[in-house]
Amino acid sequence: MSFDEIVQQCRDLNELLPAQALEQARQSRPGLEGFAVFPVYAPVEIIHAAGLLPVGLFGVGGKLEIVHADARFQSFICSIAKSALELFLRDEMSGFRGAVFSSICDVARNLASLVKRNAPQMFIEYLHLPQNMLNERSHEYTRAELDRFRANLARHVGRPIPDESLATSLKLYNRVRRRLRELYAFRREHPGSITAAELCTVVQAGSRMMPEDYAPLLERLLKLASQRPAHPRDSVDVVIEGAFCEQPPVLLIETIEAAGCQVRDDDLLIGWRWFREDVPVNGDALSSLATAYLTRSEYSSVRHDGASPRTDGLLQRVRSAGAQAVIFTPAKFCEPALFDYVPFIAKLDKHGIPHLKLEFEEKMWTFEASRTEIETFAESMLFE
Repeated sequence: MSFDEIVQQCRDLNELLPAQALEQARQSRPGLEGFAVFPVYAPVEIIHAAGLLPVGLFGVGGKLEIVHADARFQSFICSIAKSALELFLRDEMSGFRGAVFSSICDVARNLASLVKRNAPQMFIEYLHLPQNMLNERSHEYTRAELDRFRANLARHVGRPIPDESLATSLKLYNRVRRRLRELYAFRREHPGSITAAELCTVVQAGSRMMPEDYAPLLERLLKLASQRPAHPRDSVDVVIEGAFCEQPPVLLIETIEAAGCQVRDDDLLIGWRWFREDVPVNGDALSSLATAYLTRSEYSSVRHDGASPRTDGLLQRVRSAGAQAVIFTPAKFCEPALFDYVPFIAKLDKHGIPHLKLEFEEKMWTFEASRTEIETFAESMLFE
């Protein structure tokens, strides 16, 4: 297949509801069961080692009408929480053993409780990931929380999750994340070679594929990317920030680039490429995962790293990408993103880096107003 054909295959996979994506995976693995992963980060290695397919739960866009979940939530709740709950209320998660949520915000915490109440036949887990990365007990706590998840999941599926299986899964996901880092590096080094919409489409597809299938696909893409002609153009190089949980519609990402910006880096689907380097496999895999989470992972608005402020992380991302500006894309009512917006822009203003904010919601379908804002923003920099 060509580069474009692989991207289209990924796009088609992302258009499916979670149960439909699982059914597609079953064509080559009969009897495979799924386990939903709510953003931002979860130890997918443990889920895979249990013989399950980890599937990213990123909402449903316009594929499902929200008719039940609205009655369980206030009006000022992000749309991904409503559509995720709608899937469970409508029994649209056939073939899934359960789901895992984590401590990213109050909405995720409440959503986990609501799903557990309304899907009693499923195993619903909530991970209390650490917020204090500096305490001397943080590593011990994080490993214990990962071990608790492994033990509970093993009891639910009725089979152990041995260290050997966990190490194998860790190697597979190391391979996947390494190839994703290489794809991102290739885009930075060859502007115009891969669009932001293409790259985020490929990354999201990986949240619906077994890593042993996904890694070869990425390696094929990397080989094809090196043969693909780049099309650099007169545009503003930007970083996208604020899309760590609910994902912007692909059409919005396409609009950003069509309106005069070229995305050099982003935090789209950051939880599925969470670690900056390979997680050591030798020794205790859970201990290695805990260390990586605390010291080798990306900055994010869902973490509070006292030793390395998130504002410094954004500034470093801009500089490493060779970007000129930042486009913030927070989902409507996303408290972590909107809270961080204030210190982020203060940091950017201090260093003279232009920025633009574009809020979105899941079922957004018209982008003319956004296009006008982006064009004005880009032109103000191109022609100043």
